Amino acid sequence: QVQLVESGGGLVQAGGSLRLSCLASGRTFSNYAMAWFRQAPGKEREFVAAISWSGRNINYADFVKGRFTISRDNAKNTVNLQMNGLKPEDTAVYYCNADPIEYGMAPPPPAGYPYWGQGTQVTVSS
Repeated sequence: QVQLVESGGGLVQAGGSLRLSCLASGRTFSNYAMAWFRQAPGKEREFVAAISWSGRNINYADFVKGRFTISRDNAKNTVNLQMNGLKPEDTAVYYCNADPIEYGMAPPPPAGYPYWGQGTQVTVSS
């Protein structure tokens, strides 16, 4: 069974940075695409970034391009999201998301892959 545990959220001022990490367990991490989604209060969950199993295919939502960077460390079974230039509108719960199919290509479908972490809160103050 796939388990995803996010960490790295917190409170930061506008313009600041945070680095989120997601530790995956329960299967061979390097064979699966991974993604990050977020959900702000009163809004639908939305796609943020995705990385294919090989790391060669990366996708970003338009609203984070140039500010966020997704990466993976297969030796540590982690996928990371480096967030720079944070804005108050980035405030949300950020979720790690995992593909159930080996060697799949990012990005995920609009509703995400089936496996989710519990989420980590990111709050950006103005």
